[in-house]
Amino acid sequence: MAVRTTRSARSALVAWTGALAAAAVASTALVSPARAVPAGEDGRTGHRATQRALDAAVEEGVPGAMARVRDRDGGWTGAAGVADLTTGRARLPQDRYRVGSLTKTFVATVLLQLSAEGRIGLDDTVDAWLPGVVRGNGHDGRTVTVRQLLNHTSGIYNYTADQEFRQKVAGDGFFEHRYDTWRPQRLVALAMSHRPDFAPGASWNYSNTNYLLAGMIVEKVTGRSYATEIERRILRPLRLRATSVPGTDARMPRPSGRAYSTLLDPDPAAALHDVTEINPTVAGASGAMISNSADLQRFYGALLTGELLPERQLKEMMTTVPLGAQLPGYGYGLGLMWQKLPCGTEIWGHSGSIRGSASVAATTADGAHSLTFTFNSDAAGDTAKVVEAEFCG
Repeated sequence: MAVRTTRSARSALVAWTGALAAAAVASTALVSPARAVPAGEDGRTGHRATQRALDAAVEEGVPGAMARVRDRDGGWTGAAGVADLTTGRARLPQDRYRVGSLTKTFVATVLLQLSAEGRIGLDDTVDAWLPGVVRGNGHDGRTVTVRQLLNHTSGIYNYTADQEFRQKVAGDGFFEHRYDTWRPQRLVALAMSHRPDFAPGASWNYSNTNYLLAGMIVEKVTGRSYATEIERRILRPLRLRATSVPGTDARMPRPSGRAYSTLLDPDPAAALHDVTEINPTVAGASGAMISNSADLQRFYGALLTGELLPERQLKEMMTTVPLGAQLPGYGYGLGLMWQKLPCGTEIWGHSGSIRGSASVAATTADGAHSLTFTFNSDAAGDTAKVVEAEFCG
């Protein structure tokens, strides 16, 4: 399927390709970033390039960065900077953090399991499950399929691109609205107040609205929330005890560090704000989950090696839409992204960014080499350098 790639589609890939959505370098005036000594699980001193990339992220303004690697030689963890600018505590391998859009892979996995059970078809229309919900200003759920939600070819407007909403939840209004509860129906209605980006199937554009709708469909099919279905179908079977869908709880479970943001201030010297507490319904099924690096590696490894999906559904998930001539070497499947790195290595996974946190999970298709890492800032650092350092050296 040939697609054209819109400007907003390109910007949606920033966390995966490296330049975070707010690319301004965060001020380090609060506390000089302290460099933590990398902790190797087996005492090795390899992965030097990855450690240098973490150090560079801190030098660029990320308060703290932490990575975990599993490969044929065993395990390695590395860290730089601090988890907490006030106390100076180092980042710990077991720290939990908000994973943002990595949530999408979990939601897509649930829907593919339901497809394998014959309870829903990927080519069912959205309107068949959510009558009248996708309607208005050119949107029409009768012409959009579940598959198009999952691979972002629906054309449905991305609610987080609404500028007034963006300022309210991520900019000047953050501290007033950080504890607000957002129902997915309200956020979808916000998207419907805008024109669609294109006709369904005509292009590709990353839209968080797609996964709000996917979560609503899970509930319609099962009678249970997407959070409950993720818990019973993925978290319990894989024993992912550090992973959760927090509902309306704004707090972070322990152990965890703090999260920092410049709140959309474009000034390179902008102050960092502690934004750790946030009601995650603002992201919902598009990005509300919390996890740690070990759990994420277990999840993506299990997914890609067939523990969670039958062969047919895994093939569907890994059937990608090319993102156009302006982004060669990238593809998006059903809640899963593919990239061919400059050195030729191919990786699968996802990236996530939510207020004060950026994370990436990447693995080779056979699960033999995996990387998860996180920055405790949404305003600095180049995630692409960490990915390329680990997989290309």
